[in-house]
Amino acid sequence: MRHGDKVNNLGRKTAHRHSLLANLASSLIMHKKINTTLAKAKALRLYVEPLLTKSKTDSTHSRRVVFSYLQSKEAVTELFREVAGKIADRPGGYTRILKTGTRPGDRAEMAFIELVDFNNIYVGGKTVKKAAKTTRRSRGKKKADGTEETTATAAPKKAAKAKEPKEDKEGE
Repeated sequence: MRHGDKVNNLGRKTAHRHSLLANLASSLIMHKKINTTLAKAKALRLYVEPLLTKSKTDSTHSRRVVFSYLQSKEAVTELFREVAGKIADRPGGYTRILKTGTRPGDRAEMAFIELVDFNNIYVGGKTVKKAAKTTRRSRGKKKADGTEETTATAAPKKAAKAKEPKEDKEGE
């Protein structure tokens, strides 16, 4: 009986399953979206989400732990450089699984698994948060005769110009 057995073995022995999930996780990190079977996508989500959480803290220890799972230097570099910056403010739920129907050959349920923050359709083109931009004070606009007009003196003149045409219309 399989009481309490929560691991989906995917019809593979342990070493083969770990290699499969490491390769799928590396592909997901490098390409941000992959197409696979629904069972593999669900198993991959359990495998990759803790790695994404670990990538939020960029330390030597975190990199070594993630590398022990992925076995790919390129994937680790991509994860800590690009992916970690986008998921920094997200408390969890870094992946999304979208069912795409069945595969014609064997009717296996297929699905896309993607990193949530990298889909511009759902996110709406959101970019990585940057520090608040400060505005610079301008010195003022120059008049035709070469003297400066400060913003304090410019505002009443604009208001007066706006009122003048209304007065002309009323006088006519």
